[in-house]
Amino acid sequence: MSGARATASLWALLAAFGASAFPALAQDNPAATVPALTEAADVPFQSQVLTINQQRLFEDSAFGKASLARLEADSRNLQAEIRQIESDLEIEERMLTERRAELPTAEFQPLARAFDEKVENIRAAWSAKDRDLKRQREADQQAFFETAVPILAALMRDMGAVALIDQSSVVLSLDRVDVTQMAIDRLDAAFATQQDAAPEAPVPEAATPTDAPSQP
Repeated sequence: MSGARATASLWALLAAFGASAFPALAQDNPAATVPALTEAADVPFQSQVLTINQQRLFEDSAFGKASLARLEADSRNLQAEIRQIESDLEIEERMLTERRAELPTAEFQPLARAFDEKVENIRAAWSAKDRDLKRQREADQQAFFETAVPILAALMRDMGAVALIDQSSVVLSLDRVDVTQMAIDRLDAAFATQQDAAPEAPVPEAATPTDAPSQP
């Protein structure tokens, strides 16, 4: 998911969550009905406007780091697989080229077509794997932001805020209204609790492109 799409996703989720999370915002004097500051140690001040770096929120969180590390490892494995199979295909192509001078055209053409089909099938498998990696990143970000929304809403209530603005949309602000690190700390704690409570899900085996038809 691109940065722009991720931003749109988070703000859309916040907007959908806002009606129930901030009933006071619809009143004439929201400041008078802001919940009292909690005794949480990570709430050092109150401000009606807060800013957040959404990219850092994901990438610096424990969930985001684990997601990016896993996807990076999968991407490296795919690239290594591609290099190895490309090397094997080059050898096979040279051998096929050498046989061309030895075989009649009627015998060589089926071998050439089979090789071309094998190459196309392998490329299609690689493209599918690459798309799967992109979809997994989007799914991870979506799951992260769905968990983040109520936590960000609670942080806003704790700090007496009526607005949370992405830093990419801010021209000038004080550093003290940036709650990115506080949000990361709360999210890390929430995801750690979820992991402790939930059994580990089985990891599906990835298909390999070696199922393509081999050369006769």
